[in-house]
Amino acid sequence: MAKFSKKSLERLKTADDDLILLFSYIIKYFDCSVLYGTRLPEEQFELFKKGREEINGVWMIKDKRKVVTYKDGYIKRSKHNYIPSQAVDVAPYPIDFEDEDRIRYFAGFVMGMAKLLKEMGLISSDIIWGGDWDEDTDLNDQTFMDLVHFQKNNINN
Repeated sequence: MAKFSKKSLERLKTADDDLILLFSYIIKYFDCSVLYGTRLPEEQFELFKKGREEINGVWMIKDKRKVVTYKDGYIKRSKHNYIPSQAVDVAPYPIDFEDEDRIRYFAGFVMGMAKLLKEMGLISSDIIWGGDWDEDTDLNDQTFMDLVHFQKNNINN
């Protein structure tokens, strides 16, 4: 059975209890690494700048393929910017961002487990995956893909 590294555990502990419980079950069946839980606004802004350049004080998209978030951490908060975090970024281990099929397979497992745990009453939140933001199971209609992102769907921001 797999187990989280010390770093993954530290990151997971910054998340909401439903996400902690969900990924505590996931690790029993699927080796994975927690990349992010809570992010400070400064950390969020550093990610926001990826794929962008500053022009006259405005951050404009220069390379859409390099954009990793549309939330700057200040004006637009990410679900990662809460304490506890309302989102986690988790990837199957070993991490290979080029293997999107494996990441999607992992996400399907996570989403199935999330639905099961909610049905059993062990978690209270619906979980959304960054590869199907609108939850319609059509993975081709997304304008922004964040395949390792999982978030609670019970707060507005």
